[in-house]
Amino acid sequence: MKLSKKNLDQRLNHVYDVIVVGGGAGGLSAAIYLQRYRLSCLVIEKGRGRSFWMQDLRNYLGLPPDTPGRTLLQQGQQHFLSLNGDYLPGYVEEVRDEGETFAVKVKVGKQESIYPTFRCKYLIAASGLIDNLPQLEDMQNVYDYAGYNLHVCMICDGYEMADKKCGLFVNSEAAIQTAFVLNWFTPYLTVFTQGLCQVSPEMRQKLEEYGFQLVETPIHKFLGHDHEMCGVELTDGSVVELETGLVAMGSHFYNDYLKGLDLEWKAENLVTDSMCRTSHPRVFALGDLKEGINQVSIAVADGTLAATAIWREIRRAAPPRRWEDRLNQPAILS
Repeated sequence: MKLSKKNLDQRLNHVYDVIVVGGGAGGLSAAIYLQRYRLSCLVIEKGRGRSFWMQDLRNYLGLPPDTPGRTLLQQGQQHFLSLNGDYLPGYVEEVRDEGETFAVKVKVGKQESIYPTFRCKYLIAASGLIDNLPQLEDMQNVYDYAGYNLHVCMICDGYEMADKKCGLFVNSEAAIQTAFVLNWFTPYLTVFTQGLCQVSPEMRQKLEEYGFQLVETPIHKFLGHDHEMCGVELTDGSVVELETGLVAMGSHFYNDYLKGLDLEWKAENLVTDSMCRTSHPRVFALGDLKEGINQVSIAVADGTLAATAIWREIRRAAPPRRWEDRLNQPAILS
């Protein structure tokens, strides 16, 4: 059932087997498996996550390469709801460990918000991350190209940048190192620091040795049309022509709600085992929140693993199901 302010009170006294925080590819994969395992599941989705902004899924097996990420999510949500799962648009603010259950506090509604608390036996964290983009006065100018030919993932989209004039947009000297991997796909690189970091003499020399241009003047706007970026105009009025671009400015992780739990972290990623279980035996982490490669295909597989691990534990702890009518019948002798 799709929950909202109007009907969520019907579920406040229900203890779910699992609450999944995040309705992206990983979260929906886990939720679909959980419902098919005949467990009760609530998905809480904040909206507009990383996969929603993917304009096409060019490397996902079985889908046309121009399939938008939002189409994948819409179909996954419909599948989950068809299995009688519960789905709530909302923002998880806090998770408290109560012993046998978790209390999950949710902000519902951007205006006149309410803050219900739901309970579950297991928690799956699949809230992901969002990539940092160049911050311009007109952010719509950035959104017009981000996810089209202004990319955020070299593993996903390196092929699309092959042998093209490419801008690499960074906000630290460490991020400039991306250029020396990106040149596997294209040697025609211009690095834009946007005036956000200092560049050491050693890095300048290395860029020069590779033939990569360094531009430190801030960006005024991206140039292009019909979602195809073709260059940038700098604040001094000069123009740099490009055919594509990669933003390597880090990411923001949606994991604050987990900070009150006793979990093992590695930087902003949760440490997990082979079944995506964290250091807490009843908390699992999927996709971008755990260590590993940030790919839709990986997140979907993670969802399968976590859901299966939870089902196995619940099934093994449950009493055996018996055919009551047969138990009451006398034995048939041959």
